[in-house]
Order: sequence, then structure tokens, then C-alpha cells
Amino acid sequence: MTSNQAYDVEKIRADFPILGREVYGKSLVFLDSAASAQKPRQVISAMVEMMENDYANVHRGAHFLSQVATEKFESAREKVAQFINADKDEIIFTRGGTEAMNLVASCFGAAHLQAGDQVVTSVMEHHANIVPWQMLAETKGIEVLFVPVDARGVLDMAVFEGLLGPKVKMVSLAHVSNVLGTVNPVEEIISLAHSKDIPVMLDGCQGITHGKVDVKALDVDFYVFSGHKLYGPSGIGVLYGKKDLMNTLPPHQGGGDMIETVTLEGTTFKESPHRFEAGTPAIVEAVGLGAAIDYVSSVGMDAISVHEKLLLEQAMAKLSALEGIELIGTAPNKVSVLAFNVTGIHPLDVATVLDRQGIAVRVGQHCAEPLIKAMGYEATIRASFGMYNTLEEVDKLVTGVEKAKMMFGA
Repeated sequence: MTSNQAYDVEKIRADFPILGREVYGKSLVFLDSAASAQKPRQVISAMVEMMENDYANVHRGAHFLSQVATEKFESAREKVAQFINADKDEIIFTRGGTEAMNLVASCFGAAHLQAGDQVVTSVMEHHANIVPWQMLAETKGIEVLFVPVDARGVLDMAVFEGLLGPKVKMVSLAHVSNVLGTVNPVEEIISLAHSKDIPVMLDGCQGITHGKVDVKALDVDFYVFSGHKLYGPSGIGVLYGKKDLMNTLPPHQGGGDMIETVTLEGTTFKESPHRFEAGTPAIVEAVGLGAAIDYVSSVGMDAISVHEKLLLEQAMAKLSALEGIELIGTAPNKVSVLAFNVTGIHPLDVATVLDRQGIAVRVGQHCAEPLIKAMGYEATIRASFGMYNTLEEVDKLVTGVEKAKMMFGA
């Protein structure tokens, strides 16, 4: 891939205050964006301004500040909708991607699943897309089916298609693996499932950060993601759900703002999205997410994707040139999430050496224990590159790994 000449990474880095700090006397090299990305000053400022000048509760108040806060909150919903090409009333705010997936599992399970029904997911999923379905298996007697992955970290699509039998009522898969960076063939997955009238939920927590997402073009039924991986705040997530389908589901929680009427005899509920947003929402966080969407949109998701692929290609090439490096996940279509190990050195020891060089990576099972074990490991090192990382930082990672090899005689 050729250089991305128009991409001004230094200008972008200047917008992220934390990137200027030192760790153990070394310049911070933050390679853990897949866990939680850093925040640009524009997001921080938008949240501070909201708290300092415009904060009030939303939807309920007749006074000026409540109207301003409601306008900003609903403007954030509109920004999310435009960002993924959805209708505004198909966007539900949650506390994060995990809550969004739990909401779908719980509410869809209550409305549409019964004992003996099946849900198809995969071995590569984040725990947030495994555990809720397993909980339903315990309480409702459904069966969870898992699509395997090959040695490259690619879904076995022949097995997937074979699993789509008459008992399958939901397919729930990752758009992008949070460990391997594998981009799943979601268009094919959705088409195959829909040919048998099976709805599809995509875990987009990694997918949303690395390229454009168009939920209407995908024709996906549910798409979930978190704000904190998209350079926004934690405590806010998004569930996109087709409105007609969402309105077949019962509320996830009961409380204020999700009701039409409450009497001592019973309650009637609003339509989606509000029936799924009980109580005071994450108002400031929603504004921060809207600012994050403004920010990445101003840079351009296509430009970010090209830049991150350059980083990934250099990292894979330079690490694989070192003796004893095991790259884990070599799918032909992958984003800038790179898992690896060093033969003869425990991943935590490598990560500790890197940490002392100011290099932040993830180590462990990355909330994907079944996948790590299926790939033949107990733990891995994960370096994940974001819009603000540089080729020089890739070189620092490689140098840090070389230092670990030297220290441990590997």
C-alpha cells in the first residue's frame, strides 16, 4: 500500500492531549485503542461545555436549560443516525456495547425465543456476545451454536451456512474480531440468514472504528457499538434496531421516560427508541459521542482506514521478520488489531518490558477466552493501532519486542 500523503497524523495527534505525556520517562506510545481509544480535545471540550453551561435533565422539563439539553441530546442521536445511515428513531442509547447486546438478547429472547430454539454465534466472539445467549440457554432452554474459525482466524462459512436450520431464530456475530482484527463477510452472513428469515445482530464495537458502516446497505437487523472505542466517552453505547422489529420487543427496564401512561392497574409503553431508555440517560456522554462522530467524520473514515492499514502492514512485516514471533490472526481481510506472541517468553513479560518503554499494549485473553484457546494459546499480546498512531511508533513496538527477546534470551 502506498503512503497516505494527505493524512496529517501530527495534526491529529495534537488534538489528543494525553499523547503528549510521558510514561516512565518515555514518550507514551498508546497501542491499546481496541480496548478504549483516547479522546480528542474536541470531545473533552464539548462535554465540559455541556456540564458548565447547558446541563439539565432531558425530555421532561419545560424550562430553558432542559430544552437546550434535550436539543443537544437528540442532536447526538441524529449524528449517530447519519453516521451509520439509519433513521433517528432507530437509534437507542445504552451504557455501552455490552448493555446493547444484553438488551437484544434479553428482549428478543423474551418475545421470540422458546425452549429448543437456536442462536448462531461464533468462536471468535467477545464474551459480551456469548454470555447473554448462554444465560438464555440456562433460563429458557435455547441452544447456542458456534461457528468455528480456521488457523488464520477466518470464519468457516460452509459450517455457518449448514447451521442455518429451521430452529435458528437469531444470528449474532462480530463485524470485526477484537483479537484478530478479522473482518467477517457480513454482507454474505446477512444475506444467507435473511434467505431463511433469520434476523442478524452484528457486534460493531470494533467495526465502527475502522471504516464506514451503512446499516441500510447491509440490511442488518441490529447493530451495536460503544462510544469509548470511537474516540468518545465511556458510559454511552448505541443499539441500532429496525423500528418494526424493536417494537415487537418488551422494554428492557421500567421507569421514567419510557412510558405513555402509568396507572395502578397497569402501564403502557412508548415506541422505540424511548421504550428502551428508562430513567435519566447519559446526557453528557451522548453529547461527547456526537462530538467524537463530528471529529472522525471531519478526518474521514476512509482516510483513517487507509492510515491504519499502513500501520498494520508495517507492523506485521517487521514483527514477522523477527525470529520467534507468532502472528495470531492472518486473515486476508483484517483491520489494525494485531495479536502476537514471542516464543519462549510469557506474554505478560513481553508486555511488561514494552510498558517500561512507554508502550501500552494489551495482554491476556481480551474477553475472548474461547477464541484464544481455539487458536492454541492461553494468552496473547495485542497491539491495536488507531487514527493517531505513527509508523515511528510501529518501529518503537518492534524495537521493544527485540529488547524483550534480548532480556529473556529468546
